[in-house]
Amino acid sequence: MVITPLCGSGYTGSIPVSRPKSQKYSNWLMQIYIDPEVEKFIQSLEKATIAKTLRTIDLLEKFGHLLGMPHSKKVTANLFELRIRGQQEIRIFYCFNKGTILLLSAFVKKSQKTPQKELQKAKQRFETLT
Repeated sequence: MVITPLCGSGYTGSIPVSRPKSQKYSNWLMQIYIDPEVEKFIQSLEKATIAKTLRTIDLLEKFGHLLGMPHSKKVTANLFELRIRGQQEIRIFYCFNKGTILLLSAFVKKSQKTPQKELQKAKQRFETLT
């Protein structure tokens, strides 16, 4: 599985990330890597939803393990769900691995229950990393 960095100096994708790292928090920010499919998914969203998604990813980068509800929810022992609320309910499965955050899978949530297909996809991508 190929993953590319989303945030930080190594990012070369087309999702706009314009946030200078302040001196005060530079030691606290975690590196985020994104699966290419997740990047395509984010780019396919409406502009307002992209903005909300990137803002929530910023919160994840800043707070890491400390980010909780309503933005993040633990799904399994090693898998978490980033929750973006709005006209479209977006979910991004992610995990922590060696001091980095890996965005594994994303989808538009259309029902109350998380689709097993999406959960299995995220679990498979997580297993390929470990």
